[in-house]
Amino acid sequence: MTKSNLLKGIPWRFSPDWPGQRCNAQTLKGTPCQRPAKLPLGTAGSTEAQALEEARTKDGLARLTEARTKHGKFTEEKRAEARRFAEQGRQMRGELKELEAWFVDHGYLDKNWRKNWEL
Repeated sequence: MTKSNLLKGIPWRFSPDWPGQRCNAQTLKGTPCQRPAKLPLGTAGSTEAQALEEARTKDGLARLTEARTKHGKFTEEKRAEARRFAEQGRQMRGELKELEAWFVDHGYLDKNWRKNWEL
């Protein structure tokens, strides 16, 4: 967030009045860092170890599988739609190449017309 956003009153998650623990590192300006503190490594590692321990049993593996959330980005329908759009793009590019060749062959375009084209 920039100062202008703060002056405009745009809210952000870890505002100055956020009650949680801060990182307390120093920024390049020398001011204290306003980011939230991270969890100690021991707590995160213990939950990972516990999850791995649960995954060794069939019941634990079933719970982990059921608890896993899916975002839907790579579902079969989405992948089929992406393949369809990619095929449409390939068809359009092919048709444009055919049109370009026709225009060049009939003298409507120079063979090196792209060099003269400036955007």
